[in-house]
Amino acid sequence: MRQVQGKVWGETWPLFARNNVELHRIRVSAGHECSKHRHAHKHNMFFCLSGLLDIYVWKRDYTLVDRTQLQPGECMTVAPGEFHQFRAVQDTDALEVYWVELSETDIERETVGK
Repeated sequence: MRQVQGKVWGETWPLFARNNVELHRIRVSAGHECSKHRHAHKHNMFFCLSGLLDIYVWKRDYTLVDRTQLQPGECMTVAPGEFHQFRAVQDTDALEVYWVELSETDIERETVGK
């Protein structure tokens, strides 16, 4: 795995990355935030280990739809395609999980083969 990566908001380091799942530990400094962004295919889950972490999620029309404050032991998930941003109220340690959902129903057939 790669080493700790410095970010404008703190640090991140990968713990696990295989196939369709990634796990990162993040440390976010109080008062700092990541960019407002979205993932085309990845689900994104945040699990707060310590501190307080606000997660903002916007609708596709860019209106703010949700602000959730995570305390230690709490988590939330952001669906693919949703703009989101995290902001630390206090120095915060958290786990960030990314996954792409693979499913047998991930196919739409228009014709039947022969």
